[in-house]
Amino acid sequence: MGSLISYSGISTKIRAMERWRISDAQFAQMAALESVPEAVRFLMKLPPYEAIFKGLEEKDLHRGIIEQQLNLSQYQDFAKLYKFADRKQRRFLELYFMHYEIGILKTCLRNVAGNREQQQDLSVFREFFDRHSRVCLENLEGCKSIGQFIENMKESPYYGVLAALQDKGRALLPACENAMDMLYFKSMWRAKDKYLSKKEKRIIEQCFGTRMDMLNLQWIVRCKKYYRLSAAEIYAVIIPVSLHLTKADIRAMAEADTLEKVYGLIRASWYGRLEAVREGEGQRLEGLSREIIDRVYQVTSRREPYSIAALNSYLYFKEREIERIITTIERIRYGVAAT
Repeated sequence: MGSLISYSGISTKIRAMERWRISDAQFAQMAALESVPEAVRFLMKLPPYEAIFKGLEEKDLHRGIIEQQLNLSQYQDFAKLYKFADRKQRRFLELYFMHYEIGILKTCLRNVAGNREQQQDLSVFREFFDRHSRVCLENLEGCKSIGQFIENMKESPYYGVLAALQDKGRALLPACENAMDMLYFKSMWRAKDKYLSKKEKRIIEQCFGTRMDMLNLQWIVRCKKYYRLSAAEIYAVIIPVSLHLTKADIRAMAEADTLEKVYGLIRASWYGRLEAVREGEGQRLEGLSREIIDRVYQVTSRREPYSIAALNSYLYFKEREIERIITTIERIRYGVAAT
């Protein structure tokens, strides 16, 4: 009864916001358009995206600006839910915000590593970050090197892991991104025991545990396929927390000498009982991972609509919608047919 009372208000708010989620039919309509400006005008007819694109001229519609505005829409949704949330729900949202923060940091870091000017206007996120973050966006705008970027992280929770890489001479882009991702998942995994009820803890374990398992499977395959890393090097880049993958599973995959053996071990793991994995090809692992994770979020929110699952699911699928919009617009830009 307590969950029903405490989550009734925000669950109602979430259902109202979900009404404007873009349907498959609408995505098909957008994919059939012939230019990026047409796609943006299509999005402007939808309430969540109308205001963020208003006033942009056609010359401004390059990928960086579009992604920036779409991310702003995502953060605005987060801010609406944060404003509506009670104290306990805000604790979860503050932890979840770390994921958004890392997304901005990765974009800045990639620009620094590639010696590119910052393409994003970080000022549009400043008010949001001032409320929820210990990262100074103004300092990031002027960074010219990864070392300078790390120095500007001193007041943030990311400084420790990034400085450790720098001390070892390993502060390269992939390692820095991986370190921040690891910190996020480990922080969420620890926090669930501290802040959540037993029921809510199980929900987060299912959702984030599945995501960590899927990321580890993808990283192992990439390490084998593209980088030829040793088992010891693979252990260093995967998340040291799992849900359904055992230590024996991870060890066998890391030590496998061919990709075919890795795929066979995946099918022999707990995930091999899932029809999508049994029937899928190894080359489709990323797509299969998405299907599996989507399913977990759908099931948890349907089973426990008056719980943390409602917030967790809404934020996850909003992010998936943004990713799908970006992919659709890029296909339109380059004349690639939807598959």
